[in-house]
Amino acid sequence: MRRLLFLLVTLASFGYAAANPTTLINNIPNRTTISLNGPWQAIVDPYETGLNARFYLNAKPKDKRELVEYDFDKSDVLNVPGDWNLQKKELFFYEGPVWYKKSFSYRKREHTRVFVYFGAANYFTRVYLNGQALGDHEGGFTPFNFEITDEIREGNNFLVAQVNNARRRDGVPSVNTDWWNYGGLTRDVMLVEVPETFIQDYFVQLAKGSSHEISGWVQLSGSTSEQQVTVEIPEAAIKQSLTTDAAGRAEFRFPAKLELWSPGNPKLYDVVLSNGSDKVHDSVGFRTIEARGTQILLNGKPIFLRGIALHEEAPVRGGRAFSPEDAQTLLGWARELGCNFVRLTHYPHSENMTRLADRMGLLVWSEIPVYWDIDWENLGTLQNAENQLRDMIARDHNRASVIFWSLSNETPVKPARLTFLRQLADRARQLDASRLITSALNHVDEAGPDTRVLNDPLGEYLDVLGLNEYLGWYWGRSEDADRMQWKIAWDKPLIMSEFGADSPYGKHGDADERWTEEYQANLYQHQLKMLKKIPSLAGLSPWVLMDFHSPRRLLPGTQDYYNRKGLVSNLGQHKQAFNVLQEFYRAADAPK
Repeated sequence: MRRLLFLLVTLASFGYAAANPTTLINNIPNRTTISLNGPWQAIVDPYETGLNARFYLNAKPKDKRELVEYDFDKSDVLNVPGDWNLQKKELFFYEGPVWYKKSFSYRKREHTRVFVYFGAANYFTRVYLNGQALGDHEGGFTPFNFEITDEIREGNNFLVAQVNNARRRDGVPSVNTDWWNYGGLTRDVMLVEVPETFIQDYFVQLAKGSSHEISGWVQLSGSTSEQQVTVEIPEAAIKQSLTTDAAGRAEFRFPAKLELWSPGNPKLYDVVLSNGSDKVHDSVGFRTIEARGTQILLNGKPIFLRGIALHEEAPVRGGRAFSPEDAQTLLGWARELGCNFVRLTHYPHSENMTRLADRMGLLVWSEIPVYWDIDWENLGTLQNAENQLRDMIARDHNRASVIFWSLSNETPVKPARLTFLRQLADRARQLDASRLITSALNHVDEAGPDTRVLNDPLGEYLDVLGLNEYLGWYWGRSEDADRMQWKIAWDKPLIMSEFGADSPYGKHGDADERWTEEYQANLYQHQLKMLKKIPSLAGLSPWVLMDFHSPRRLLPGTQDYYNRKGLVSNLGQHKQAFNVLQEFYRAADAPK
């Protein structure tokens, strides 16, 4: 208790309020927004002296005698959205706090509420408006917003955000990853204007197990009395009126005759929700997804997932990907490869990715960064993971493309880990029972020299099993795949969620020479022959679409801080293995 009181007093002395982010507003792209993107003044603060110095006040000396040891207006500039690592050479390896400041002008409107919305900031963020604390947020890849209706001024304002990407043992992810820890305001920042009572969130999808009924709910904010809400799908001649309860929520279920969304026909409908003062449009596809035995059924029919895994790394320029153009390039390569499926690893990617996947007809695996070994027995870490799971689902629960919520990647088998992930699985199903739950597993047992058994106890609580295996790279030879047999402890669909080998683009040699394109292509050929023999195989997402930065990859002249398992180089050059997988997918997609 004494420690808690000390912490509260310390935070109060910094002018910092207890964390109180507002519940997430859904469908930001179709709201009234004012962009705060562009250049922000930034102060690098490696010892975090800015809290004691109260950088958030944006103070100026009142006279020539007053000591103020910072000045945003004379400081360097960082562009938002963007990571600091690739913008400034001297910040390439930097991990720690950076203070951002944006000045802007605002004109108030009557009967309008205002929020400040962050698409993502890595990793821990404190936010202030005009020197007043708004709250904080933990997690590097999920959106958050704060209401500023009472704090924003007519005319000039300034927004300050302290972003700290220092890795922590109790963080999600923890201290060890195999991707670059890009820091900063990495996605869009904007003001959002809404009516005094507005549609904060909604879920409009096919009822579970039905292709001819829509079910869902609408949640209002600002209302303490019953309100009328209308749900319309004009193209389908649907118009339903609802009445909210005292908490502003209304649930519904009604019949609908709809053209179903699929990779071959990514049909989207204009869905309109209104309640008098507010009206929101969204482009929504309708499809069913289920697991039956070892098959994945889309709209009641078996589908084989021809996939690829990818990081949110920007092509060519490098750094964190964030723009619609980045998404178009990355998902365009996946389409060129012949994919109908992408595994967005190892954290929620930007909303640009999932909305474009809706339009392109790419099925999506979306994942929270419970990665490798974390602090399984820490209740705060569990709450952090649950918060990130909640916000990932809240942002994308109306995206037809998203069919999997993934809980974790390559976590060790131990009792505390199983308890942790079981709770996440239960929470995911409470939040959204319409999608399938998965995880990427990598613990297998040997049942002989040429047999491996997947029997990770987490498999009992998943709908679909993911398996990462690197036969031919981290163990064995590529040719060993020809004899390898895989046994699965559960009668469930299996996705081979990772396999691959490193090769810089343009490095050539014999098929048994590591680090060559020939080695990578040869490994893919043997792997694909092996995978075809697994009866429960429902799809694959090899590792990885494009080379990406990683501080673990140190080999000079070959890796140079890149994981080189990409089928495409970071400059967009296609390697030989790209053609091998493309040919396999074309054959898999050919009419039987």
